[in-house]
Amino acid sequence: MILELVQAQYFGTNCWIFAAGKNSECFIVDPGMAIPDLVPEITAILTRHNLKPIATVVTHGHLDHTFSVYPFDAKYGVATYIHPKDREFLANPNGLLTPNGATDQILREMGISSFKEPKEVRELLDGSTIEIAGFELRALHAPGHTPGSTVFVVNNEYLISGDVLFQNSIGNTSFRLGSSSDMKKTLRNVILPLPDELVVLPGHGAETTIGRERKNNDYLQERFLRSAD
Repeated sequence: MILELVQAQYFGTNCWIFAAGKNSECFIVDPGMAIPDLVPEITAILTRHNLKPIATVVTHGHLDHTFSVYPFDAKYGVATYIHPKDREFLANPNGLLTPNGATDQILREMGISSFKEPKEVRELLDGSTIEIAGFELRALHAPGHTPGSTVFVVNNEYLISGDVLFQNSIGNTSFRLGSSSDMKKTLRNVILPLPDELVVLPGHGAETTIGRERKNNDYLQERFLRSAD
């Protein structure tokens, strides 16, 4: 199995690349922000392993995770998977951006004011199971960071956690359309029931495991989950 990481120039977003092995199909997760985009860096890894991309999996609609979705699709013509509640933000990321925030400022410096949805978008609802490039992905709706945030269990071995769960932390809920109460429900009902051995591949930062976070992450403890919003 091949599991590669491309870290985006802006915000250090993790773009994960999954493949069964060399000379095979693959899928990518959350291609983020770079100048002009993240496609050249991803392509270098695909070329090194002779991989054929067939899908982009998007954990949520924030631009630091979706910036390179359209240019990647324009080059490779792949399907893009996302939860329906965040789909609109592929073409309208401003709907989630903080006015005059860091991302807004970067876009102005780049001279970018519009975005497009890729040609083939497939919506994934909670509990949907799909097979991509020889991997089984189970989508779990995990709102709080954004309305359509979704985590993906891959082959019952990995959890693609996006900006829901990090090492010793969780996603920010103070952004536009974020919800602290929804995040607490997600942590209690979606994250905590997962098995300890799952390797967590977050949207930012280092890998971890569910077991490690269950023990060490303050946001997974009852004192936080029961606290007032």
